[in-house]
Amino acid sequence: MIAWVRVAFAGIIICLASLLLMPWQLLALRFDWRLRRYLPRYWHRIVCSSLGIRIHVHGSPDHRRPLMLCANHSSWMDILVLSAVADVAFIAKIEVGGWPIFGTLAKLQKSVFIVREEKRKTGQQASEIASRMAAGEIVVLFPEGTTSDGNRLLEVKSSLFGAAAMAIPPAKGAFVAVQPVAVAYTRVQGLPMGKYHRPIAAWPGDVEMWPHLKEILRHGAIDVEVAFGDAIEYKKDSNRKAVSATIAQRINGMLVNMLRGRAPLT
Repeated sequence: MIAWVRVAFAGIIICLASLLLMPWQLLALRFDWRLRRYLPRYWHRIVCSSLGIRIHVHGSPDHRRPLMLCANHSSWMDILVLSAVADVAFIAKIEVGGWPIFGTLAKLQKSVFIVREEKRKTGQQASEIASRMAAGEIVVLFPEGTTSDGNRLLEVKSSLFGAAAMAIPPAKGAFVAVQPVAVAYTRVQGLPMGKYHRPIAAWPGDVEMWPHLKEILRHGAIDVEVAFGDAIEYKKDSNRKAVSATIAQRINGMLVNMLRGRAPLT
């Protein structure tokens, strides 16, 4: 009974916030107002609060631009959490655009949808990412390419860093700052989550959305740690595989420390 009351309360708050903010976001997208960049942050903060997601941040996004954040990915909640922390846009596979609810939210946040299998569209997609980053927007990439069980970092795909390489400005010595970010779900109702309870937060691809959302609302309070590591300068002569390996090592180091209850080493 308590779970359903919590679901109803969260639903009412989220609906009210959406009714208030969504028309402004649609207008901001239509006329490309700067409002479109930071309005989603307020909506996501309201949603996180309504769902009982408590965010603890270590560090901050790098001040340099262009900036690409590379984060591990274990749940749909990662989108809410990162959007609540900073004004970001996401690089998402084209299929996400057709998903119910999440596809709409991704479009409202003006995510960049990419078709990995069609190389003829690579230049166009990279051009959009580059122009967005050149305009000062922070773009988020999930280099694992899929969601994990929340207990580990999956293999990082170096090919996905091609977007950063193509976004490097033409000026001599120019670079894209690529910053590792670790997102770890650590506590539920104030108690350490541990490997056994991590599925409460983690959302591998074979788990249905609605039962997972109901489970989160039933537990009521989930703590998530977000750590920003030291950024790497990705230059024209940088080795993509070396950059991806370094980023993966830093993400994994921060993730493991936070899952063990230690301070992240950035």
